[in-house]
Amino acid sequence: MEIGHKAVMEMREKNTAKYWQKLDRNMVQCNLCNQNCVIHPGKNGLCDVRENRNGTLISRMYGLATTVHADPIEKKPLYHFMPGTKVLSYGTLGCNLKCKHCQNFETSQCQISELHLKKVKALEVPELIKKSNCSGVAWTYNEPTVWFEFTLEGSKAAKASGYYTCYVSNGYIKEEPLREIAPYLDAINIDVKAFTDKFYRQISSARLEPVLSTCKLAKELGIHLELTYLLIPGLNDDAEELDGFCNWVVKELGTRVPIHFSRFHPDYKLTHVSHTPATTMEQALRAGVNAGLEHVYLGNMPHTRFENTYCPDCGALVVERVGHTTKIVGLDGNKCKKCLNELPIVVSTP
Repeated sequence: MEIGHKAVMEMREKNTAKYWQKLDRNMVQCNLCNQNCVIHPGKNGLCDVRENRNGTLISRMYGLATTVHADPIEKKPLYHFMPGTKVLSYGTLGCNLKCKHCQNFETSQCQISELHLKKVKALEVPELIKKSNCSGVAWTYNEPTVWFEFTLEGSKAAKASGYYTCYVSNGYIKEEPLREIAPYLDAINIDVKAFTDKFYRQISSARLEPVLSTCKLAKELGIHLELTYLLIPGLNDDAEELDGFCNWVVKELGTRVPIHFSRFHPDYKLTHVSHTPATTMEQALRAGVNAGLEHVYLGNMPHTRFENTYCPDCGALVVERVGHTTKIVGLDGNKCKKCLNELPIVVSTP
């Protein structure tokens, strides 16, 4: 089918990336994330999905998804945001980090030619949410920042129709784009890879400080925030590092931010590293409790009570979880039924 001039111009406009600047010799610099890639003509940034096409930065993945699937919101993991609801999850290709332990490397680190891609439209996001019997949309599976333009338009459409929106992110987005999407972003889970710059540089090809800044900015902007920390034996799990991370959270984000310590399993380029021992998971839990964190969870483990939410004041069970099955047992709105303590749990669409 022949495409008219107007349609061609609209496609070009959609594919043109946000947050970049033109440099000499037709080079461009991407300013979307903290990699600050300088990209030569015909080449891509580190994420491999933002291309310098004749001196213009193009988003190669606008409107192209690898996955559109309904999930429990707890899978993100978001335990204190709309518990028990289903969320329509979108993923695409690419990532702005190069983590050697990536557990989604099949999509985050592969080439466009290697996977079947679905054409999706931002304005159709609300209709698909409704058809999937979901309550909102999550940009997840790979790093949502790399197709920022689509997630922004899709989030706007979802919010306009009364649905919630969330990011599952590595936190490497820069301040200006995060501020732009913030009015249309209700929740974010940020994966803090470690609490040393050495780990970030050697394992993820990134830096720690921009991630911590994103955590603080998300909280400042009023986005519901939860953090995930994957414990990798011998790389980011020593007692001093865990204490430092937990104390930083308390000091900069407060005691009420939910923390998800997750168990590592061998994958991608770290298949030689063993699973996280249960003793290390328990050590992380103690570090969080000793620092004063009120809600610390352990994930990727056989079912334990550390998936549940308890009132920090009276100890009553308020949300019970077995895997991704959730049962609200002790909440009246977002208050503990037993002692009426108000908990940091979002229970109605923002």
